[in-house]
Amino acid sequence: MLKDGIADPQGQTIEKALPALGLTGVSEVRVGKSIVLEIDAPDRDEAYSRVMEMCDRLLANPVIEKFEVTIA
Repeated sequence: MLKDGIADPQGQTIEKALPALGLTGVSEVRVGKSIVLEIDAPDRDEAYSRVMEMCDRLLANPVIEKFEVTIA
């Protein structure tokens, strides 16, 4: 998900199109992405650590994006 204050053109397009479909009362639409990974790790802490490294190095742009990691 983009950080607050960063323009979200996809969200803006959706927000403008909804009323044309008769869907009103929606504002502040933000579009994000979801990445699902299956990690082979000995425990949850190791899995979390590895995913955080992946996010820091490749999957997320911390300058404009915020992200969360959930270990299931």
